[in-house]
Amino acid sequence: MQKRRKRSNPFKVILLLVFIAAAIYFDRMVVPTIPQFFQPTPTPTRAPESLVTDARDLEEEGKYALAITAYKQAVAADPRNPENFMALARLNIHIGNYEEAVSQAENALLLNPNNDQAMAMRGWAIGLSGDYVRAVGALKDTITANPDNAAAHAYLAEVLIYMLEEGQGDLTTMDDAINQSRVAESLAPGTLEVHRARGLVLEYTSNYEEAIAEFEAAIALNPNIADLHLALGRNYFYLQEYNDAITEYSRANALNPRDSTPETLISRTYAINGDYQKAIQYAEAALLDEPQNPFLYGNLGLIYSSATQYLDAIDFLRIAIRGGTSSDGAPVEGIPMAYGRVAQFYYTYGLALAREGQCGEAIQISLAIQNGLRNDDVAVYNAEEMMKICEGTDTENGEEPIPTDSPQEETPAP
Repeated sequence: MQKRRKRSNPFKVILLLVFIAAAIYFDRMVVPTIPQFFQPTPTPTRAPESLVTDARDLEEEGKYALAITAYKQAVAADPRNPENFMALARLNIHIGNYEEAVSQAENALLLNPNNDQAMAMRGWAIGLSGDYVRAVGALKDTITANPDNAAAHAYLAEVLIYMLEEGQGDLTTMDDAINQSRVAESLAPGTLEVHRARGLVLEYTSNYEEAIAEFEAAIALNPNIADLHLALGRNYFYLQEYNDAITEYSRANALNPRDSTPETLISRTYAINGDYQKAIQYAEAALLDEPQNPFLYGNLGLIYSSATQYLDAIDFLRIAIRGGTSSDGAPVEGIPMAYGRVAQFYYTYGLALAREGQCGEAIQISLAIQNGLRNDDVAVYNAEEMMKICEGTDTENGEEPIPTDSPQEETPAP
């Protein structure tokens, strides 16, 4: 009555096991090698070292924008290397992207908070962005961490000079800048940072020939930094070596063509020489770089006034002072009355108005200058001339108004 159990066939079992093993092998070893349809073919990842090599080569060639891209690729491939972040900070400083430079230096510090080179770079970038008090504090902290960091001393000297140029600091600031540059020189003579700092200190103290030697030494170490050529050009300008100044400004413009500063300085230098056609050409080129910068309208207006093209001068100086709209439709904010070059915009504008018989506004400008710029003898003198022109009395004894763009008043700083 019991059913008889069928005996299993060993050959069938072996065959089944073979099939199972083959399926597993195929799934694990063969399937991954089969390209899938509609899927991109993966590209091999480059070694971070090769990306850094490319970035360094581009940097040495002065191709800073491309070098920044290459360093960013290196960071993506190896985000734990602080040197790449510091390279990005340095390059962004060279092209004027100071906020980005601060950010990249801080990225390096996140990886190593005790990296005093990154601390110095961060402080320098903060100073270049115009936050001098914070920069001084950051650089002094760096020096406390490592008193032998020559770059930190050099950067501190540089920032202190910027403070003085902006009318900040105190009675000890000048001596501090000199001392810091000397300490940097004693620690690392012959380095670019030290030559740059010494050059700026010597320039501020009117030792132009010595400053030229320092900036030339810095450029010999790296000829691809636009700011160094601008600095060298300024000092040639001070010595009235105008052709050499224009040469250096032109080199800076070639290195950083989006910056309006070199073209502005070239325009002023040509204006000093009386070559108003070239001066206007470069002033217009600078305005194309920054069409919302009211100072560039003022610069062009001054040149037109020197060329006795008063109606053109009025058009551009009015935008600088009152504000207006750029050629591409963007708003331009007017510049409030102030001493210095802004005062020159105001009294040149008033004189041009008076000479063109637009006395209603000229008298307003004259009164505003006499009230708001009473400590500027040149501005007050020219304000009085506006009134005389409009009253029809002209200058007594045949004297002319003080020139609005004389070499004595002109400065090469934008």
